[in-house]
Amino acid sequence: MTLEPRLASVPATGSAGTESGALETSKGTFYVSKPFRSKNSKKLRAIVTFEPRKSHFDTTNERSGTNEFRGFFTLFWISLFLFTVQTYISSLEANGYALSFAFATMFSRDAIVLAISDAVLVLTTGLCVPFAEAIMRGRLRYYWVGVVLQHLLQATVLVVAIVWTYHRQWPWVQSGFLTLHSFVMIMKMHSYISINGYLQDVLERSQRAYEELQSLTKAHVNGSWETALHEAEARAKETREKKDKTSGVDASGSHDSSIGTPETEAVIHSLADPSTADALRRRLVAVSEGRDPNKLDGGTSAVTAFNVKGGSSSTYTPSYPATPLPARGVSQEVTCASLLIHHPNPSISSAAHRFLDLDSELVSTGPKKIRYPENVTLGNFIEYMLIPTLVYELEYPRTDRIRPLYVFEKTVAFMGSFALLYTVTESFIIPLTPTPGQSFLRSLLDLALPFMIAYLLLFYIIFECICNAFAELSCFADRQFYEDWWNSTSWDEFSRKWNKPVHTFLLRHVYASTLASYPSVSRTSAMVMTFLLSAAAHELVMVIVTHKIRLYLFLMQLAQIPLILISRASVIKQNKLLGNVVFWIGLYAGFPLLCVAYVVY
Repeated sequence: MTLEPRLASVPATGSAGTESGALETSKGTFYVSKPFRSKNSKKLRAIVTFEPRKSHFDTTNERSGTNEFRGFFTLFWISLFLFTVQTYISSLEANGYALSFAFATMFSRDAIVLAISDAVLVLTTGLCVPFAEAIMRGRLRYYWVGVVLQHLLQATVLVVAIVWTYHRQWPWVQSGFLTLHSFVMIMKMHSYISINGYLQDVLERSQRAYEELQSLTKAHVNGSWETALHEAEARAKETREKKDKTSGVDASGSHDSSIGTPETEAVIHSLADPSTADALRRRLVAVSEGRDPNKLDGGTSAVTAFNVKGGSSSTYTPSYPATPLPARGVSQEVTCASLLIHHPNPSISSAAHRFLDLDSELVSTGPKKIRYPENVTLGNFIEYMLIPTLVYELEYPRTDRIRPLYVFEKTVAFMGSFALLYTVTESFIIPLTPTPGQSFLRSLLDLALPFMIAYLLLFYIIFECICNAFAELSCFADRQFYEDWWNSTSWDEFSRKWNKPVHTFLLRHVYASTLASYPSVSRTSAMVMTFLLSAAAHELVMVIVTHKIRLYLFLMQLAQIPLILISRASVIKQNKLLGNVVFWIGLYAGFPLLCVAYVVY
């Protein structure tokens, strides 16, 4: 399973950033989250994107509605329905009942205790809020005491869940459900605490960077903050004048309409009115010195000085990094540093850049501009728990309302799909459960098709019905819980596409976190470590479900590593049909092979 960072493909031409921090492109609007950055360097490690997207099988997805193969999707459900009806009729004629409920009796056993246990598990995650508050208030340092306590808490939750399932002697359905849900809750807890712990560290580093900026200003500028801000403003005006001279201006005074490259072109909108410039500078000084900015000398109000319109307005936009002058209401540190990035002294300018770079990580890219630590609240945590994602963000792309009919549609789809899944399990999997005396190959043939149908139905129930329903209820706009994994030509492509929430978690909190925390670790080593952790978690689920330690699933996942390397050969890459055939054969054989191995051996 390859877990390398994959950035959103954004065309360079015709793209523009929006006020919400999104990026408008010809392919849609991309919401880019804050990247993970090494504590010892400025190298960006990975980026996770959240954007308004719809799942492939969503009936409101315009792209899927125009797909030329959409009829096969309809054919699949009609055929499955007819197959189910034929199964009911045959069972009624042979046994006197349409469907046995032996399996239902098994998985409904101890249902009330299971529901209470799951509720306690979910409520336990609330401990993350006081944990994050302790980090925020400085009572607990995240690096590294907080990290150790965080992992001890997560391990305790997992161990208690496992011990409880063994104590209750639950069948495999209940044991598997509680174990898998425990993993989900632990991943959510880990992401919430680690992101807030990381942001607290960034906040502390930004405060130290601002103190360094103040020290440099006092050391290199003869005077006060006002002198430094005046020099920065003068340098900005000088840069603007030079740019005006070198830019294309026709006889009428209009500027050239050609679009330059944002990364290399400085765009500085200067103050046209000297009195307004002086008022703005004095407001910045007042804010930095802790005085009331609404009582400026000379009788100029702060609102007039800072919130001017028309020709007397001012916006400073540095060329590197592209950090616009903040709007009214931001912190005094950001306000001053946004002006000092234009200071002629390179040390002061660099320190201001460094502070603004750190400070930008503390603010969300969405329209609400949520700033850490404003997000550390119980309400924010509950909202995060309802959103079907395993990666915590300060802000997500949201929808403007909840559609009751959409929730009803997904509820009906869930109930219908579950009925089909139950029928396949009750009629074609449980009766064909292999025994020690049965032929190995015959067991594989008998179980291959039923397991594949059950897998497809389970996939549809989880990622299309449940995830979309929770996304609608929580107004979560990014519905890409899976991609077109059925077109996969290799196992690493399948692992990236079929379960996007888990893949995103592993990408950020295992792969990227490993690279950020240990700069000496290579990308290949980080990938192998991520792969081993994923394989161990899968095997732990099988141990709890079957009460056997066999390592079959663990070894089968390790066997994917050489298969991934083989799939990267040019012969396989050039023949995608062959790769897709090999993928489906492996998937068809894998499920019954695991069943026979764990049940019989």
